[in-house]
Amino acid sequence: MNQKPVTYPCPLFLAPSQEHTPMNLGARILVVDDKQSFRFMIKGYLDDAGYQATCVAGGNEALAELEHTRFDLVLSDMVMPEMDGVALLHQVRSRHPRLPFVLVTAHGSVDSAVAAMKEGVDDYLLKPLSQVELLVVVERLLEHAQLRISYDRMLDSERKKFSFQNITSSSPAMGKTLSAAQRVAASPRTTVSIYGESGVGKEVMARAIHIASGQNMTSFVVVNCAAIPETLLESELFGHVKGAFTGADREREGKCSRANGGTLFLDEIGDMPLSLQPKLLRLLEERVYEKVGSDHQVTADFRIIVATHRNLDECCSRGTFRRDLYHRLNIFPITIPPLRERREDISHLAEFFLNAFRQHQGKPLPGLSRAAHDLMMAHDWPGNVRELRNLLEYATIVTNGDLIQPEHLRLQRPSLHEEPANDRIALNFNFSREEFSLDAVTRQVIEWALEKCGKNKSSAARLLKASRKLYY
Repeated sequence: MNQKPVTYPCPLFLAPSQEHTPMNLGARILVVDDKQSFRFMIKGYLDDAGYQATCVAGGNEALAELEHTRFDLVLSDMVMPEMDGVALLHQVRSRHPRLPFVLVTAHGSVDSAVAAMKEGVDDYLLKPLSQVELLVVVERLLEHAQLRISYDRMLDSERKKFSFQNITSSSPAMGKTLSAAQRVAASPRTTVSIYGESGVGKEVMARAIHIASGQNMTSFVVVNCAAIPETLLESELFGHVKGAFTGADREREGKCSRANGGTLFLDEIGDMPLSLQPKLLRLLEERVYEKVGSDHQVTADFRIIVATHRNLDECCSRGTFRRDLYHRLNIFPITIPPLRERREDISHLAEFFLNAFRQHQGKPLPGLSRAAHDLMMAHDWPGNVRELRNLLEYATIVTNGDLIQPEHLRLQRPSLHEEPANDRIALNFNFSREEFSLDAVTRQVIEWALEKCGKNKSSAARLLKASRKLYY
């Protein structure tokens, strides 16, 4: 049987105009007012809506309640004898900075409302007050508080995920790299260049430096210079004003603006077009930039971290990269060694990824069999850590819960073609007199080794006793 909403005979309240069902049922709300009749009415409204209201007569009682009880919101009168609402707000904020706080008063005005908002109150209500208005404000603030809690948990999870604590290594080479990265993290405006093959974890390292600098994860902004067309990259970086080019029907903020106070991570910097490199150089040297189509300078307040798998010094020699920009970027270089040069990390990384997959997939994964482990240790990992992670994710899906076996890994067993069948190598190259030269022979030998090793660049480089950079 439907009942009419209860109307309380109090001049400070207006009768509710409709029923309201809050989403945050059971939330605990502390009501502070020196008038008993007001406390009674507020408690009635909140209890009827499904909240748990606790009432006290003054600020000192409220602070005592907050010491031993967790509340989700405080609703306080503005004018009280021993401690007014603003004084109580300051006391609450010093102890519970995220606790939503609402001021209610019969002495309200626009000026007092503005003053209260400047003091940090979350909302401001005037008497006489309707039940609907009260509940709408309470529910909105409780929802915002829940969203803030969820957001903080997400940021905390991201912070832990990308912290240096998750980049452990037993490799001396990687240990030096981590030590250097942790040192530069203490200089939040120093430009950092991260070098390494694809898949070694350059972005992971950049994020760890950003986190260790005390920055918020939301201010880590990524631009992949190789993935964005040259015609759009400048606008993506710096933004543009309306009418700057065909299709620019509105003003747009760029990644530099979003990175303000944090880190701008330029991935694959070696692929940045030559036409844009002078503007990046100016950004680095003068710490200013301009939107496309604008002559107004914007101050850059962020760290720049770049990463590339290319040898920038060689790019400069070929004329595809400015040498002055290279020197400006290379203030603090960090090189991440490939996985094949730190094989002592393979077992540790494998267990790290398996633990993550156990949590995500929700099934038992005992680990690697000895045969699977040996096969992984013998592999050259041209895709580095990314290849290892992807390979193990596949293996955990196809395994039936027993130990991961070699057949679960998408790896071929080491074949004889990776090393010569005997200690003699016979080459049979034919050149015309016009074609014959040292460069031609060198190219032919490099191609022969690559074919000999099944297109595996690492094995081919080993066969030639040369650096893998030979095949860049």
